[in-house]
Amino acid sequence: DTSLAEVNLFSPSMPISPSSMINQYKLEDEPELRDLFITVDDPESHITAIETFITYRVVTKTSRGEFDSSEYEVRRRYQDFLWLKSKLEEAHPTLIIPPLPEKFIMKGMVERFSDEFIETRRKALHKFLNRIADHPTLTFNEDFKVFLTAQAWELSSHKKQGPSLLSRMGQTVRAVASSVRGGVKNRPEMFTEMNDYVETFSQKINVLDKIAHRIYKEEREYFNEMKEYGPIHTLWSASEEDIADSLKGVASCIDKCCKATEKRMAGLSENLLPILHEYVLYSEILMGVLKRRDQIQGELDSKVDALANKKTEKDLFSEEIGKLEDKVECANNALKADWDRWKQNMQCDMRSTFTNVAENNLRYYEECLATWESFLASQTVDLHVEEDSEDRP
Repeated sequence: DTSLAEVNLFSPSMPISPSSMINQYKLEDEPELRDLFITVDDPESHITAIETFITYRVVTKTSRGEFDSSEYEVRRRYQDFLWLKSKLEEAHPTLIIPPLPEKFIMKGMVERFSDEFIETRRKALHKFLNRIADHPTLTFNEDFKVFLTAQAWELSSHKKQGPSLLSRMGQTVRAVASSVRGGVKNRPEMFTEMNDYVETFSQKINVLDKIAHRIYKEEREYFNEMKEYGPIHTLWSASEEDIADSLKGVASCIDKCCKATEKRMAGLSENLLPILHEYVLYSEILMGVLKRRDQIQGELDSKVDALANKKTEKDLFSEEIGKLEDKVECANNALKADWDRWKQNMQCDMRSTFTNVAENNLRYYEECLATWESFLASQTVDLHVEEDSEDRP
């Protein structure tokens, strides 16, 4: 939990401005100049006799030598993104693959294929590809390159070159058998600590996600009621000549606060909610990565046990154990490096997100306060004018 609490450890010399606070937390290792830029845009509906689906344009610009061209434009559907994610997990089982948005809409917030849903998914897919592009290992994956460059028929042909059904079944059987055996015997302490961290992180981020959605829902209800509140004062002013100007002023203030509330809601839906939900999905991915690491460790442990019980074929078993030890070491080193990188990115994202929310809230309340203070000042002036006119002979 200490790493989550580091957000509050501000130095005494830190500037007060929230924007400056973000700058204080720039990662020490600045990323190298980017050579791969990806944009996901232009969603397009496709209706066939069998299904209805959306494709997105994926535009890639690069200066890398392994690409035949400097710019590519392809169209991809959600299933293609799922294929890419599965291929990355297959090739890099102990790297933290960025999450994809769920296939179906959650929590009934918007309807499937609505403009809002499509735009939310487009942004998530855009972030998914750019997180891969920024990853020091995943960005050079061959399937990722094919995804970015191949035309639809070429991608379809490439997909068919994947592992056979029997091979996939064999992998599934091994994974199930490994999980049935239970916890690994020789798991290093740091991976037990990782597992404990992920469980705690998952609980906290899920609670934050639920609270944020509840806040947004309450804010929307407040906004809808406030939209009806202003016009009532305008209608009232028509039947009260003596206080008509004051009632119109109240209506104007409510209208301005209503617009400010709408702007704050947009900030929540565009900045806070997507980030929190992305890390809810990340917590599930982390659990999967740790399980895959344990499966690799479990495979080694079972071979070591088999060697202890075998009097013959020791040379063959020793060779297999040596290969599995190398495999475990590679898996551990990959996860260690990616874990540190992921935690840095997560902490940076959280600091930036919550600072942004705080700044938006400050602007919102300052704008509303200034609106009502201006109205009160005008009423005070009018009151003094009326009193002066009554005092004159």
